[in-house]
Amino acid sequence: MSLYDWFLIVGVIASNILYSVLTGNVDIIGSVAGIAGVLCVVLVAKGNIWNYLFGIVNVSMYAYISYKASLYGDAALNALYYVPMQFIGWWQWRKRGAAMTEKESGGQGVQVRARCFTGHQRILLALGSAAAVVVGGYVLKYFGDPQPFKDSATTVLSIIAQALMALAFMEQWVLWIITNIISVIMWCIFVARGEAHAAVMVIMWVFYLLNSLNGFRVWLKLSRE
Repeated sequence: MSLYDWFLIVGVIASNILYSVLTGNVDIIGSVAGIAGVLCVVLVAKGNIWNYLFGIVNVSMYAYISYKASLYGDAALNALYYVPMQFIGWWQWRKRGAAMTEKESGGQGVQVRARCFTGHQRILLALGSAAAVVVGGYVLKYFGDPQPFKDSATTVLSIIAQALMALAFMEQWVLWIITNIISVIMWCIFVARGEAHAAVMVIMWVFYLLNSLNGFRVWLKLSRE
């Protein structure tokens, strides 16, 4: 673990404690979801397979929080897609060389073997993602989602990014960065509306964004290796 990794982990814990002290409101569900989420994404950035253990905790709780906030796209995404993808991702990473211990790997390292798209594949990924976001936005708008296109963007891009993560493609981090920026904005709007758990979700997504920038750097190097 690098100093930056510890900054993210300690930072999200300290931020949740500070929020509880300042507001007098101990948000156990939101704090556990946020802390587990940051632990998960820090380990993803390191290419460490143990991220999936914390991922299960995070996505289960986040599904509940999103449902309460009427973010039905995010709620369905986490409950119906992210939860099973934790197990699929674990299996795929094991196939691509991610070991649980240094001893198990035979001294070859515990990180997953990363890969990357060609330029043509990246263009197709960008066009397909944009089209899916627009279609999803209109669908969510029809069902009364309060932020349909923001919700669609985080939902659609997260679905694609999670699949790329399970298959160990570096391009996942570009989508995570975009998703995290939109999510910070979306939850800030809910803070202004007084939505429960919203403030700790902002804290979580800010740390997600910081980690995704570092993850892009690390995985770019891994994919070249």
